[in-house]
Order: sequence, then structure tokens, then C-alpha cells
Amino acid sequence: MRPSQLLRPRYVADRVRLAVHQHMHPEAPWLTAEATSMLAHWLERDHVGIEWGSGRSTLWFAARVGRLLSVEHHAGWHESVSSELAARGMTNVEYRLCPCEPERVETPDWIATMFASDYVRAADVFEPHTLDFALVDGVYRSACALAVLPKLRRGALLIVDNVNWFLPSASRAPSSRGVADSPLSPTWERFARAVSGWEMRWTENGVADTAIWTAP
Repeated sequence: MRPSQLLRPRYVADRVRLAVHQHMHPEAPWLTAEATSMLAHWLERDHVGIEWGSGRSTLWFAARVGRLLSVEHHAGWHESVSSELAARGMTNVEYRLCPCEPERVETPDWIATMFASDYVRAADVFEPHTLDFALVDGVYRSACALAVLPKLRRGALLIVDNVNWFLPSASRAPSSRGVADSPLSPTWERFARAVSGWEMRWTENGVADTAIWTAP
């Protein structure tokens, strides 16, 4: 992100609004407020989901759904969230630590490595068309998003955070890909093609965008 972007008045105002929202909603996931509101009204007690990238979202989902598989790559963060889950007595979360290699420029070998990782393959525990939702908000995001597509039932939600970093849009958030840009990488191109006919809601707050696709 260029320093000049950080000083734009509109961006500064967006950051202030985001900080106020997070202060007033300390347990809300780090998604856009619009996306969080949509999920809060949509989720049901018997829903089953997966998330890549844990934290506030783990606790927030666990309080609302029947079963959650949460996948984390960072050992220290995994320990912290595990402690919070235990303190709250939340037993409906299967919380996995799956260390990962640092992300690289996508070559055929690296793409194969991502898809073969325990992190991405965590989705393999689910049968096709059995998941109600999936949140992609960690590492290897394009591979995770692609891997989970066959697991989503009709009407399920696929949530991708910071989507403006990866797919072209008219977002005003810094570091966004513009409408004339291509997707960030070959796997993001594959993802864009795979969901091209899906209903999608793109939400933004001027800092980071969250998109939600509905499986047909």
C-alpha cells in the first residue's frame, strides 16, 4: 500500500469508522459490518461450516451454529484461541493446527503443494454438498476456496474476506485490484470462473472487502 493512500481523507475516515465499529462490537468477526449482519440473520443452530483462519470469527460462529471446523496455521494464535474456546466451554468446534509453508508465486509445483497441504485438505472430512457455509480468511485462500466448492450444499454461503486483494472490482479500499485488472493468480482465475454464475454480494467498508457467494 502506498503511503499516499493512507493519508487520503476518505481512507482516514473509513479507518475511524471501522475502529469505532470494532470498539462497539468487540466480539464481531473481522469482516465488514454488512457481511456480519447478513450472516447473523442467516445462520441457524443446525448449520455446519468450515473456516480457514481463526479468531473472533471462531467464537462468533461457535455461538450460533451446530458444528464448526476451524483451521489455523499459526501455532501461537492457535494456542490463544484454544484457550478462549475452553474458557467459554465451546465444544462444537473442531480446531486444527495445520502449519504451512510461506506462500509463493504460483507455479504448477506450488499450486500442487497448496492443494496437497493438510491445511487445504481439511475440507476432505466433509462429504459433497453437506456444508452450510465456509469462510476463507487465512492462507492459501484461492486453494481453500476452490477445494471447498464441491462441499457446499445448494444455498450454502461461501465467504471470502479481503476479496478486493484477489479479484477485480470497483472497491475504494487501498491495494484493491481494479475493474480492468485480472484476478491475482491462476488459481484465483480458476475460482472466478467456477463461481461466475453464482449469486454474489460484495460488501466493503473502505478498508477491506468481504464477498459472499450463494451456491446454486
